[in-house]
Amino acid sequence: MLEPTAASGIIDPGYNSEDQFDQLQKKLVPLWKSIERFNQDPQTIVVVPSMSIDAIGSGAVMQAYEERFLFLLLLLRQPRARLIYVTSQIILPSVIDYYLDLLPGVIPSHARKRLFLISPLDGSVRPLSDKLLERPRLLERMRSLIVDPDRAHLVPFNTTHREKELALRLGIPMYGADPKFFPLGTKSGCRKIFQEEDVSHPLGYENLGSADEVVDAIAQMRARKPSIKQVLVKLNEGVSGEGNAVVDLTGLPPPGEPNERAALEHRLRAMQFELKGTTYDSYINKLKERKGIVEERIIGEKFRSPSVQLRITPLGHVELLSTHDQLLGGLSGQSYLGCVFPADTGYASLITQEAAKVGRRLAKEGVIGRFALDFVVVRSNGKWDPYAIEINLRKGGTTHPFLTLQFLTDGKYDPDTATFTAPGGQQKFFVASDHVESPHYRTLTPDDLFDIVVRRNLHFDQTRQTGVVFHMMSALGELGRMGLTAVGNSHEQAMATYNRALAVLDEEALGVET
Repeated sequence: MLEPTAASGIIDPGYNSEDQFDQLQKKLVPLWKSIERFNQDPQTIVVVPSMSIDAIGSGAVMQAYEERFLFLLLLLRQPRARLIYVTSQIILPSVIDYYLDLLPGVIPSHARKRLFLISPLDGSVRPLSDKLLERPRLLERMRSLIVDPDRAHLVPFNTTHREKELALRLGIPMYGADPKFFPLGTKSGCRKIFQEEDVSHPLGYENLGSADEVVDAIAQMRARKPSIKQVLVKLNEGVSGEGNAVVDLTGLPPPGEPNERAALEHRLRAMQFELKGTTYDSYINKLKERKGIVEERIIGEKFRSPSVQLRITPLGHVELLSTHDQLLGGLSGQSYLGCVFPADTGYASLITQEAAKVGRRLAKEGVIGRFALDFVVVRSNGKWDPYAIEINLRKGGTTHPFLTLQFLTDGKYDPDTATFTAPGGQQKFFVASDHVESPHYRTLTPDDLFDIVVRRNLHFDQTRQTGVVFHMMSALGELGRMGLTAVGNSHEQAMATYNRALAVLDEEALGVET
């Protein structure tokens, strides 16, 4: 029987790929121990920020999201690390220089020799992993750059069977959740874990596959809690709220009345979709295909949407990495736009405790890698009440700004106090967004942006360890969009830096003299 090898990249259909993948994953254990003990040991990091998201309908958006993880170039501060970074299209050299110049204590030219940029030159919206798997010569080029497969690993964005296959073809382990755990991260799977681990979560029902089942579930919810004013219907697979829809329940007949069902069916047809352009029929078809949930929409006078970021190491250790307050927008306020770090200390420890329960469960299941839990919290009778709403078994919108801060400052987050402290003792804070956008920004190129931030003193300053770091700059010309992380020594300073950056960009794009 022909077995898959790193040299050939051939996968024989009769070979047990599950066994092969499990064997590859075991290599992460000694590699992790080595990295934790001494970061000067040689390693190769293969970054493939492949995304499988319905809402991405533009090649420019896809490229921008792939470039969102260029902060990982900061790993090149490890003097013997090699990094292979793959994107659908070629990245501008000036953008690469921008990130390498941020490296603390490293000569950029030394880091540049250890960086290898790979691109299939395919600007379609298909996942990047698909583009690689159909190009064996490009995979061979990637394999040739991996000096020692025993000291290399794949870093994907999300982990589907595509990325698993890519790990097999490259002959290296994947740092991320095995796709066999995918059901645990669906909306239905999340609710099941919350129930089993006694994590507070909204009233609702899961594994719904039709409009009739949704109506039945809403009727049962109203019978249990007549005061419900709104519910959320969520597809099992949805990112940043884009599989969500709001159903208004105000002014309906009392629960159990003969005309209640007809009224609920009417309200369901009138539900408000978070993803612009979604139709009722297309949404219900996806519900039938993927299934989903319906749950109470938590509402309160003081309402926040924080999250907790965790990771489970290849050694099985659960680490509580950070908390964030999410900045949400969109048609019904459910789309992720950005975040503030760290989360409010009034509830940061509450959500961390709940997240730890889920982390221990996922570690017991065998999950590894970074993931995040989304919550909503409401304040009543002088205290905050947390409700877990989602597990994201992948890197997310809070991953890149937090790791950017961590790599730049060498600071550490204390989950008990919800504070991040740099080695010098100074606490650090940030405000970050992936949606810094305006039609006027289309007049700017990345080089224009670099000129602006230097002239206007926005650039991240290693001496003060404050300032602005930009990302997603390739979307400027076509979409007038970019992202930024504004770092400060207080919440107020970080927000002021963020707001000043927006004001400066607006002034410069409009050509206003100051």
